[in-house]
Amino acid sequence: MADEIAVVGGIDTHTDFHQAAVIDGIGRHLATEQFETTPQGYQRLLDGLRSHGEVLAVGVEGTGAYGAEIARFLTANEVTVVEVDRPDRKARRDNGKSDPIDAYGAVTAVLSGRAGGTPKSRNGIVEAIRALRVVRKSAVKARTQTINQIRTLIVTAPSVVRDRLRGLSARELVDTLARSRPAGELHDPACAVRIALRRLARRYQALDEEIKEADKEIGPLVTKAAPRLIALPGLGPETVGRLLTSAGDNPGRLHSEAAFAHLCGAAPVPASSGRTNRHRLNRGGDRQANNALHTVVLVRMKCDRRTQEYVARRTAQGMAKKDVIRCLKRFVAREIYRHLPHVTHTTTPLLQTS
Repeated sequence: MADEIAVVGGIDTHTDFHQAAVIDGIGRHLATEQFETTPQGYQRLLDGLRSHGEVLAVGVEGTGAYGAEIARFLTANEVTVVEVDRPDRKARRDNGKSDPIDAYGAVTAVLSGRAGGTPKSRNGIVEAIRALRVVRKSAVKARTQTINQIRTLIVTAPSVVRDRLRGLSARELVDTLARSRPAGELHDPACAVRIALRRLARRYQALDEEIKEADKEIGPLVTKAAPRLIALPGLGPETVGRLLTSAGDNPGRLHSEAAFAHLCGAAPVPASSGRTNRHRLNRGGDRQANNALHTVVLVRMKCDRRTQEYVARRTAQGMAKKDVIRCLKRFVAREIYRHLPHVTHTTTPLLQTS
C-alpha cells in the first residue's frame, strides 16, 4: 500500500515552474514532475508527493528566493521542509545540469543527511522588517552615490562655480545647491553644472527624507520584535534589524550560539601551520550580520568601559587589533544569541527513514 511507504521529496525552484522528485526510504526513484508556481500548482505538488506515501521531509532549493512561497505552503500543511544548498561545481560537471537532475539532487541530499538546515519561516514581523530594510538599504546606497556625484562635479566645475562651494559640509552643500536658481544658457558649462548640481541636491534631499520615513517605520517594529536585544549596549534599530533578518522569524532553527556565530561569519577559523597556533577571521557567513557585529564592536570599543578594558588587556598581551575585534565579535554573537526572541535551545532531531 502506498500509505505504508515513507517517501522524501525534493524541489528545484524557478520563477514559473517547480520541478519535484520523489524517492522512497532506500533511495529508489519514484517520480519526477513539474508544477506551476501558483496556489493550485502547490496543492497539486503536495497531493503528488502524498500519493506515493507518507512524506517524511521535502528538500527545497532556494528557500530564500524562488522557493520561499512553496516552503511556506508546505510548512503550513505540516510538512517538514529542509533547506538544500545548490550543488557545487564539481557535482554539476560530473552529473550534468537539468531541472529533474537538480530536483533529484535535492531529494538525495535530504535522504543522505547532507542537507539538514531549517529554512526561515518568513511569515512574521521579521519578514516585514526585512522588506522595509530592502528599500532603506537601496535608498542609502543611492544617497551615497548622489553625494559622490555632487563632489565629483564640483571638482571639475569652472572656478566661478567651484569657488563658491569650498569649505561647505555635506549638509550645507546640499542645502545651498537645492536653493540655488541657475541662470544662463544651457550650452554654457557653468550653467549646465549649476543645473546638474541642483538636481542632484534635490535628489539627495528626497532620498534623505525616504530614509527617515523608513527609520520611523522600522524602529518600532524592531523594538516590538526584540525589546531585550535593542536594550543591549551598542545596538540600535539598524544593527538589530540586520541581525533579526539573518536569524529569521524562527531563530530556534539555530540550535546553538555557535551556529549563530557561524551564520554571522564570527566563528573563528583555524589558521595554524607548523609552530604557529592561531585563528583567523571568518570570511563566510551572512556578511550583513557580520557587518552589524563589527559596528557593535566599534561602538563598544569607544563607549563601553568593559570592552575598553578587554581591548587594553589583550593588546598588552601582544594580540593584534584585528584579532581583538575577531574575539569581540564572537563574544557579541554569544550575547546576542541569548537575547534573540523565542529561541529554544534544542537540537533538531535527525531525519529518520527507517
